[in-house]
This record gives sequence, C-alpha cells and structure tokens, in this order.
Amino acid sequence: MNTTLKLVTTPQLSATEPDWSRERCYRWWHPSRQLLKSIRGYQKWQAHSGIVGHFLSAWNVIKHRFWSVVTGADIPLNCQIEGGLLLPHPNGVVIHPSAHIGPNCLIFQQVTIVGEVKIGGHVDIGAGAKIIRAVSIGDHAKIGANAVVLSDIPPGKTAVGIPAQIIKSTNTENNA
Repeated sequence: MNTTLKLVTTPQLSATEPDWSRERCYRWWHPSRQLLKSIRGYQKWQAHSGIVGHFLSAWNVIKHRFWSVVTGADIPLNCQIEGGLLLPHPNGVVIHPSAHIGPNCLIFQQVTIVGEVKIGGHVDIGAGAKIIRAVSIGDHAKIGANAVVLSDIPPGKTAVGIPAQIIKSTNTENNA
C-alpha cells in the first residue's frame, strides 16, 4: 500500500490587509478588544465635527480610561495601530504614540514599544520584549520573549536575546 503524507498549511495572515475579525468583541467582557474598540471609536469620531462628534469622542475617552485600568495597558488614544491587532494578555503593554504598528500584529504582555518604531504587518512580539530604539521591523517577523531590540529586523526573520540577534530558521518539514 502506497501512502503519502499531506501537509496541511494554514493560510498566512496578510501583512497589508487587516483582518478586522481579530478585534471583534464576541462578548462584553473582553478587555483587550474593548480597549482597541474605544481607541478606534475615538479616532473615528475625532474626524467628525459638531456636537455629536465631540460627545462621542468624549464618551470613547471615558471608555478608554476604564479599559486601560482594567487591562493595565498604556496605549494612547492617538496611537498609530492598523487593524487586526491581537493583545491576548494586554497587562503591562506600553506603546508610544509615535510608534506605528502594521496590520495583523500579535503583542503579548509586558511589551514596551518606544517612539519612532515602525513595525510591519503580521509581526509577533513575545512576552516582555522591549523595542527601545527607533528601528524598523519587517513584515512577518517574530520577536522572542524578553528580547531587547536595538536594531532593524528584516522581513520574515526571528530575533531573540539581549540584545536581540537574528537567528537562523530551521525547516523541520518531514518527508514520508
């Protein structure tokens, strides 16, 4: 009997098109998604003039303050975050308002991102990582837990350590 092994691959998230379903609130008590929702709402209503825009902006400021306390995250209302951001454990996440985060990123707890950082699309940032210089991180890059990023990370690469160094990827695909 001749058998072949078929590898099932999951579709890779886009680095350019946000997957808004990643931010959708499926229940009221989902603090990280509610925090993002308040930021998106504030930015949306800031663009509108008049009493309605002013009132709804102020309402989103109140919601943002509440969810910031609940999550323990410091993500400003005027941040530059594209859609599809996931914050599974937002406790201790600090993002500078001038940092730019691309679509479909994943940021774990205790991550610090300082100003003038450009993070590409579909970047995964591990728990406790610190990006403390004005660097550029390419699309589909990965930053390991507790890494301290001091230099640019090319697209598709993985950086770990203090200071963060690019590691070689290993392909463990088995052929049967």
